[in-house]
Amino acid sequence: MHQALYRKWRPRNFDEVCGQEQVTSILKYECQTGHFSHAYLFCGSRGTGKTSCAKILAKAVNCEHPENGNPCNRCPSCLGIESGRFLDVVELDAASNNGVDSVRALRDEAIYSPAQVKKRVYIVDEVHMLSTPAFNALLKILEEPPEHLMFILATTELHKVPATILSRCQRFSFRRIQPKDIVGRLNYIAQQENIDLKDDGAALLARLSDGALRDALSLLDQCAAVGGAIDAPAVLDALGLAGNVQTAQLMSLILTRDARGALALLGRLYDGGKDVGAVLGELSTLSRELLISATAGEGGESLLSGAYDASTLDSLRAQGTSARFIQLCTILQETAAQLQFSVNRRTDAELCILKLCDETLSGDLAALCARIARLEEQIAAGVQFAARNAPSAPAAVPAAKDSPMPQKAAPASAESAKPAEEAPLPWGEPPLPDDYDAPPPYGEPVETAATVRKVPKDDAAPAPAQKAPASAAAGQGAPAGSDGDSELFFELLESYKNRLTPDKRAFIGMAQGTMKDDLLTVYCTTEVQKSMLDQQVVADVLREVTSRAVGREIRVRFLVGECPGAKKRDRMQDLMRMGSKFDNFTVK
Repeated sequence: MHQALYRKWRPRNFDEVCGQEQVTSILKYECQTGHFSHAYLFCGSRGTGKTSCAKILAKAVNCEHPENGNPCNRCPSCLGIESGRFLDVVELDAASNNGVDSVRALRDEAIYSPAQVKKRVYIVDEVHMLSTPAFNALLKILEEPPEHLMFILATTELHKVPATILSRCQRFSFRRIQPKDIVGRLNYIAQQENIDLKDDGAALLARLSDGALRDALSLLDQCAAVGGAIDAPAVLDALGLAGNVQTAQLMSLILTRDARGALALLGRLYDGGKDVGAVLGELSTLSRELLISATAGEGGESLLSGAYDASTLDSLRAQGTSARFIQLCTILQETAAQLQFSVNRRTDAELCILKLCDETLSGDLAALCARIARLEEQIAAGVQFAARNAPSAPAAVPAAKDSPMPQKAAPASAESAKPAEEAPLPWGEPPLPDDYDAPPPYGEPVETAATVRKVPKDDAAPAPAQKAPASAAAGQGAPAGSDGDSELFFELLESYKNRLTPDKRAFIGMAQGTMKDDLLTVYCTTEVQKSMLDQQVVADVLREVTSRAVGREIRVRFLVGECPGAKKRDRMQDLMRMGSKFDNFTVK
């Protein structure tokens, strides 16, 4: 009957343990000197030799003829322990015996002396699965065990073991086995089993095992069942994986943002029997390789798996940036974590490929950052951007009617009677709604409910030498008293509104103002109204319109309070006026 390779070739002494010299050397010395501990804790990832070392240690402490710290594997004690016939060496699975009752039964049996060997040994695998009451029940006997008792605990998740247990054990950490050690062991076993294992096939199996020799032997057993030579293509076909060439091709399509080509290649791999989860895993591994090679520099070669040659990595690395590789790794890791719960794995894999090709599709903060980065790259490359709603060609109409800004200013000598042409506004106003009616140009008159006070043409643009004093100009049209002119604000109110956005119109309509000297003071009823009006955009509009009306430069300020000398206003009329400015807001 065929026996699995990982069981058939399980190590029988410490010298046969692969890649764990830092552990086996100490255990051999303790067996030679007889200085044993009462409790050991073996921790590390799967398939690294924890259970094998526990069984070897159980044989070594009870061996009748030890050889340099190793069990002889010939005496009755070694043979009985290896075959499982001795009841004094008990192997427990804490995953299925994790209750407090199981630990109490173990504690009651442990006090009895061994019947066939020198020490009674309890090997508890996956000890982190024990419940809290079970750990508490184990704690006392683990702290003060009988002379004939030894515990060997094994776990893959050390952080789940209580500190009270850790402090009472000798802890040994099993590291991941290096690929070169796995390749050497695979070649030796293949030679003994008459398996035609090629070098590239052994290297690929070592990489796929992720540091676990047991996984590598299981994969070799699966590939050997097919028959024939076991090279890299044979391994890929037997395990349903995408090859390095196809993975690199898929990554190149992703980096060039060729979504159609990437989806087509993924479809061909899926039709060929490749698992989409394995394909995404290969892409994740390749993304890590590219990220390390792009960030670690020359000192990062030791961190690479060696699955891809230097030319392939250099070609792919030139197509992306470190930020891009980090984004790829993040999306691939998140998708791989959720793939096991997917209803349609292929659909989720295709969505992942689309996100990889266009990082802006994810809709999160990373997508926004990717869009900004792409715009910065395009700007740095000299790409010119056009306004989305800009007309394709200028209209064949006079500039004075279609454009608020004339294309060419007239000479001052010929147009001395006309107001000076306006320069582009220095502020950047937010985009207006599509149904917003643009106000007429500055040069054209604005029809208002009240007649706007007009300045004679001779005084529209006075010469510097003929400019009237500010006090005299301010007195024109101002009522008697020191509060200033409160009627000018209402005369220019419609002109203000035509220059403001709809949200600002409502609030300026509820305000009052007074003009004194060169200062226009706008009075607001509430702090909210003041916060909406006391902005650079509003202040500039009020200053431009008022300065044009009075013929001199003025200043603007906003205050909260009642306007002195102003007539009482109907607040309900202000509310009705504000509500009329909004489409979804009605006051009745």
